[in-house]
Amino acid sequence: MSRINEASPIATTVPWCSDMMEYRFSETHPMNPLRLDLTVRLAEELGVLGREQITVVRPERATDSELARVHDPAYIAAVKAVAADPTSCDAERGLGTEDNPAFAAMHTASALLAGGSIAAAEAVLDGSALHAVNFAGGMHHAGRGVAGGFCIYNDAAIAIQRLLDGGVARVLYIDVDAHHGDGVEQIFWEEDRVLTISLHESGISLFPGTGFPHEVGAAEAAGRAVNVPLPMGTSDSGWLRAFHAVVPQLAAEFQPEVIVSQHGCDGHRLDELTNLMLSVDGQRQNMLDIAELAAKHCDGRWVSLGGGGYSVVDVVPRAWTHLLAIASGQPVPLRTPTPTPWRDYVADRYGVDAPEVMGDDADTWWRSWEVGYDPADAVDRAVVATRKEVFPLYGLDPWFD
Repeated sequence: MSRINEASPIATTVPWCSDMMEYRFSETHPMNPLRLDLTVRLAEELGVLGREQITVVRPERATDSELARVHDPAYIAAVKAVAADPTSCDAERGLGTEDNPAFAAMHTASALLAGGSIAAAEAVLDGSALHAVNFAGGMHHAGRGVAGGFCIYNDAAIAIQRLLDGGVARVLYIDVDAHHGDGVEQIFWEEDRVLTISLHESGISLFPGTGFPHEVGAAEAAGRAVNVPLPMGTSDSGWLRAFHAVVPQLAAEFQPEVIVSQHGCDGHRLDELTNLMLSVDGQRQNMLDIAELAAKHCDGRWVSLGGGGYSVVDVVPRAWTHLLAIASGQPVPLRTPTPTPWRDYVADRYGVDAPEVMGDDADTWWRSWEVGYDPADAVDRAVVATRKEVFPLYGLDPWFD
């Protein structure tokens, strides 16, 4: 069993190449690959990517047959067709729309992100790494035959399917992006080998407008989809409380062999596309919590992905550098200064000031569910709604377990 808080090196594979930054819809689109550039530069300047236990591998583009393990072949053909003529549009499939504008590299760049997540899954499958991080991935909104929410190919689902095809009996998918992980949920809606848990801002106030407690999966997979929709303004304390009131209990019952997690960091209080009030400190703590779940239930086997995140200077580079450091078994302390060369690069290249430390000096204390339920608290009401829908399907008491 690996324990992150013991700060021991853990073999970690990181699929990365600069070609992954070709995933860019337009100059003004919120999904800006600058966030990847700044993450890599920060992780390099801090010495994280240079750690002996981290192996950076150049991913290959996912083949059509690999994509078709999750996506409809007609959809893959449609992506290629729109990429061949970026002035075209296939609105029925979500291609060439306002959220997902057509661009010439749409297929090749999206397939490369998917290839990164396949490489991450294969590293964990073949034992060459205990952990793997594709911070350029996490495109969780794409469905089998439709693009959505800046996502063309669902690399998270493709990685999960690769694990299943490789003989993994049960995969736990944890999605902590501010947006509901609708694409992954729907792809595995009837798959009892996959438990998807999404902790997100409520669909009442945020795209994609789904992810409510009653959405639990179908047929033999009833209970395999779990949603915790949180109210606007939820801070670290409520977010971490909600996570710990639902995820560890279900993980213990499901007993996954591998955890795949999506770490969209758009729930940060500086992110203009969402309404949560998280800090890098809280997000880092959640990464540690997920790593511990993998250590406890999966002999450490953990594939982690990026996702949303639109505060591309202040938040994303720090959050995903923390993810890389935690995955490698040696977390970066929150009070660590960001390297001067990195801050100078940000100022010279982009004309803005970068954060000076790796944390936000936030209070991440959270109240354990064992203390009791507060009906006046909106987060607690959201948690209870989820527990009532799902816990009985696992033989758990929604009030006391």
